[in-house]
Amino acid sequence: MYEGPVQDLIDELGKLPGVGPKSAQRIAFHLLSVEPPEIDRLNNALQRIRDGVQFCTVCGTVSDQEKCRICADPRRDRTVICVVEEPKDVQAVERTREFKGRYHVLGGALNPLSGIGPDQLRIRELLARIANQEDGVDVSEVIIATDPNTEGEATATYLVRMMRDIPGLTVSRLASGLPMGGDLEFADELTLGRALSGRRELSRNA
Repeated sequence: MYEGPVQDLIDELGKLPGVGPKSAQRIAFHLLSVEPPEIDRLNNALQRIRDGVQFCTVCGTVSDQEKCRICADPRRDRTVICVVEEPKDVQAVERTREFKGRYHVLGGALNPLSGIGPDQLRIRELLARIANQEDGVDVSEVIIATDPNTEGEATATYLVRMMRDIPGLTVSRLASGLPMGGDLEFADELTLGRALSGRRELSRNA
């Protein structure tokens, strides 16, 4: 245990996700060794996050405007919505450069043990977006891109149940399976099973 502000800093850093006690200590002592202007820049960045970041009123991702740049872009396909758990997932999909539609951020995944049910997620807002035309355009497909874990699968199943009776709406799920460059022998049963069920046809002989 260190005294005063140093230990307070280590304690606060240790609360961050992925930062253990040793990492918190290293970061704290690094901050002690840098010049004051660097500390000021970090402090200013934290203040801007607290005071200047808001959530897009349409999709729910982080933004510095009422609408994020994706929702405000008229070139994006308004007929397709990709549903993700967190704002960081939007950036993950964007990096692929494959998706040209818009997003909907749920704000998490169903997890009854942690007290997260449908009412704690932005599911009502998603259903409202589908029901209400935007500029006269209907949503024709919802792509569920929740994480491939127990909570993500439970969320995907719940969303399918909520949307399966909406006329003219296609509900799809991101394919999951073997990673590029991986070895088959090291794949777990769930991943290999998903790869088999999601296989695609390469050729068909008459």
